[in-house]
Amino acid sequence: MTETTTGQNTDEKRTALYDEHAALGASFTDFGGWQMPLKYGSELAEHRAVRESAGLFDLSHMGEVWATGPNAAAFLDYALVGKLSAIAVGKAKYSLICAEDGGIIDDLIVYRVAEQDFLVVPNAGNAATVAAELEARRRAFGAGAEPEGIALRDASAETSLIAVQGPNAEAILLSVAGSEDHEDIRTLKYYAAIEADIAGVPVLLARTGYTGEDGFELFVGNELAAQLWKALETAGEGHGLVPCGLASRDSLRLEAGMPLYGNELSRERSPFAAGLGGVVALKSKEGDFVGRAALAAKKDDGEGTTSGQRLVGLRGLGRRAARSHYAVMKDGVQVGEITSGQPSPTLGYPVALAYVDIAHSAVGTKLDADLRGKAEPFEVIELPFYKRQK
Repeated sequence: MTETTTGQNTDEKRTALYDEHAALGASFTDFGGWQMPLKYGSELAEHRAVRESAGLFDLSHMGEVWATGPNAAAFLDYALVGKLSAIAVGKAKYSLICAEDGGIIDDLIVYRVAEQDFLVVPNAGNAATVAAELEARRRAFGAGAEPEGIALRDASAETSLIAVQGPNAEAILLSVAGSEDHEDIRTLKYYAAIEADIAGVPVLLARTGYTGEDGFELFVGNELAAQLWKALETAGEGHGLVPCGLASRDSLRLEAGMPLYGNELSRERSPFAAGLGGVVALKSKEGDFVGRAALAAKKDDGEGTTSGQRLVGLRGLGRRAARSHYAVMKDGVQVGEITSGQPSPTLGYPVALAYVDIAHSAVGTKLDADLRGKAEPFEVIELPFYKRQK
């Protein structure tokens, strides 16, 4: 929904949970055109809660586009770079939608909710772009005519998305789930989803997340979002759950080595440069898909990218953190650029993601970040920076 407030941008969008956040004293920030909670108090405390107990997130700025019909699977194979027809009912797959030149338009998750029903979830700032691009590709898939057996519906404006993340997430969900759903929730695998009753609210419950911890994401109609949020808040009181904003979500995903569109992913980067070549189904699916020729050429060039750079993880060897757009140096010569960086609350040292020249991308390579004229030492290390204990 779209609301306006005196003195604010008239194009500002608020989620159905905006009033809940305001009542909790949230500090708001613009993200993808949405007014979203940045933090409620201490972003460090919110970060630690997710690592140690649980955090509650509003992700309703994300998009939701339904692709349905007997030809929906074949269409998504054409529109995206992965083999979405191979997803089993009740499972999910991470994928990309790329331009003809191989640049990344967005990264997204696709859920196969039923045999002919798929839910595509793009990022907030790209939701409208992805919905429009899917519609254009639907018509192209039908050779310019109205294609049969494929329906698209953009449900973003009517859908809220709430996440419970952290080691206590399952216990919190079980405390408010219908008894008939308990076993399904306990046995739900990562990147899988079920329809469930949570605190009397019907939801699509997915075991997915963007924090590096166990957790769930709950799709719910806007009209029931506040009811669900309050029920989860109450249920989490004995489990250390706290509401969390975008600041902690960003530090959590960085520790987990997860890319963010607009930082690590963009139209100017290919999946191979971003370390996502495994998502591109060049061999595992028949037929053409948008961007296939360009992506095949990029993979065959021996580098996976015409720019000659790769995304790497950097561990700070000193105390100062590198930030986005800081130059990465080798012997005083720029060889790359930081895309995301900050001190790691969990690990106790600075971490960063950066694109660097392939010649300097090997694990163990010593590099410097240019911190406003001062060289700060970093080392290329394996991703992710943080990996939870099973």
